[in-house]
Amino acid sequence: EPRGLCGVEVAVHRDHVYVTGQVAGAGVGEIDVDGMVRDVYRSAGYDETWRPAAEDLVVEVNLCCRDFEDGEDFFRGVADDQTISTGYAVDLPGTNFLPPEHWLAWELSRRVSVLAVDCPELSLGPDGKLIVLTGRENDETWLEQLSVSVQQDETGDDIVLQRAVHEVLEKALDSFVAAIPGFRRRLPSAVCVNGAGNFATGGPEGDNGLSGKKLVVDAYGPRVPIGGGAWSGKDFYKADRAGGIFSRRIAKAVVLSGAARECVVTLGFLPGDEQARVFSIRDQDGRLVDAQRWGGLFDLSLDGSGDRYTGACDLVEVARLGHFTDPSRPWEELGFDLQRRVTANEESEVLVMN
Repeated sequence: EPRGLCGVEVAVHRDHVYVTGQVAGAGVGEIDVDGMVRDVYRSAGYDETWRPAAEDLVVEVNLCCRDFEDGEDFFRGVADDQTISTGYAVDLPGTNFLPPEHWLAWELSRRVSVLAVDCPELSLGPDGKLIVLTGRENDETWLEQLSVSVQQDETGDDIVLQRAVHEVLEKALDSFVAAIPGFRRRLPSAVCVNGAGNFATGGPEGDNGLSGKKLVVDAYGPRVPIGGGAWSGKDFYKADRAGGIFSRRIAKAVVLSGAARECVVTLGFLPGDEQARVFSIRDQDGRLVDAQRWGGLFDLSLDGSGDRYTGACDLVEVARLGHFTDPSRPWEELGFDLQRRVTANEESEVLVMN
């Protein structure tokens, strides 16, 4: 259903899963939500060893599943909610224009998560988290501290796990140097693995948090305002998801053009809007950039977002890895080249449409 409506939230606790929200479009009543939930648990690594096993779940589905009313799909391009969205980019192509600390945390998380598959002798589970503290002076950046929490069975050797994490970090340093200009190739002054002690109980057995931290991780990390609501669980005609993508695209274009080294874009939708309203664009010094000019370069309509991005990529991978970590995502490709033209007296931007 290319214009299907999807607004779904999922809460998990112990062996219970609660699926709520609304899905509308042709044939949505045939979706096997229960089976889908169990498949997700299996793919995440939950089984008889790491509880809860998919077969033991109690799945509570309270979804409004319905066909479109006559003409309803035509109005998908009209906002049914309000949102304020924030987009960000910084002049670091090696991090895909993401804040360096956010990219470092994501890259290290990706590398550490591989240990569960590559090193079965570590007895690692599916849960984990990681936080980095960076230092910066003049044009140099470095890893100051690193904390890694990885679910590990009580029979696993925590000393061997610490050694494995240090090896992952050591191997990753060269890629950090290549990605971030001025990055110091040195180990952090403090590396902590499972600092709270044994981490054998995790996932839904250990916590019942919903989407708070995920919103921050999906976006740009805690240093950059996250703006409106969640992105995952919503279709691309939804104002929250479209607004997050639109604001990112504008910020990235401003940085790519050379008009700013760092850019924060704020835009929004009011109920009934068909186009995003660009409220402000600011550079690294907080100075305003011409919002009308830059916003006018893009199709900021909900119809445009839904038509372009629905079915354009694997949303499971987007939900797992974040919206902006992969430069090949369709919304990360701006659709035009930005070239700098330097004259004797000034530098200006030239936009060349592909």
